[in-house]
Amino acid sequence: MSSAPVIRIKQLDGYRFVVDFGPELPGLLVDEAPPVGGGEGPFPEQLLVAAVANCLCASMVFALGKFKQDAGDVAAEADCVLGRNEEGRLRIQGIDVAITLGADAGDMDRIDRVLEQFERFCTVSESVKTGVPVSVRVSDGKGLRLK
Repeated sequence: MSSAPVIRIKQLDGYRFVVDFGPELPGLLVDEAPPVGGGEGPFPEQLLVAAVANCLCASMVFALGKFKQDAGDVAAEADCVLGRNEEGRLRIQGIDVAITLGADAGDMDRIDRVLEQFERFCTVSESVKTGVPVSVRVSDGKGLRLK
């Protein structure tokens, strides 16, 4: 089992930070969106949504491989719903992820098995779901909604 990831964050100025993932990867410049920050890099909400969507896509690829299904390219579009809590503080109230498979469902004889399981393989979305609702839709290459 791999060890838990460790990152380091260092402030450059204002709301600009560099995220250090270790010596093997380049640093990532992050910032807050205007008007708070300068918008020079992704902001925290984008990073969370990206992490959920990326993990779901990777889990889909894993499940497709497990059942020997060729779905072509896997892509996703994701967004989040922002709102205020009881204290008036901004919070992510939901994350929506739409995954698109490159192939048609009719060409994948075990796609039902893939769809039954792939979300459970996703460490990030399954962890986030305990505090933020995550909805997932899956469509095939023809745009047919599968889930």
